[in-house]
Amino acid sequence: MAEDELEAIRRRKMELLRQQQQQQQQMQDPQVAAQQEQAMAEMEAKKQAILRAILTPEARERLNTLKMTKPELVASVSDQLVSLAQSGRLQGKLDDEKLRNLLIQIQPKKRQTSITRK
Repeated sequence: MAEDELEAIRRRKMELLRQQQQQQQQMQDPQVAAQQEQAMAEMEAKKQAILRAILTPEARERLNTLKMTKPELVASVSDQLVSLAQSGRLQGKLDDEKLRNLLIQIQPKKRQTSITRK
């Protein structure tokens, strides 16, 4: 029983090492890396085009300003907006006021810490 478990663990470890080696080989191949980079750039361009279509200029400006301080939040919000637009659940353009309300709802609440001395 222990031999079988040990053998299974060895097989999984070998498979994991093989996969890592294949990934390293793909990364070393400049052509594959260039193709992956190009695909990422195309996806980002499509995302930006959708955001231009669904956001007013003021809302886009707010997102770009916020991106400097909280890039993770902006990435999350923009991904959600794109998915809403693609699924058809977002009607019309999203103006600055609606975007602000959305950001307030999504942003994690800060805990207010108060220190009292006795």
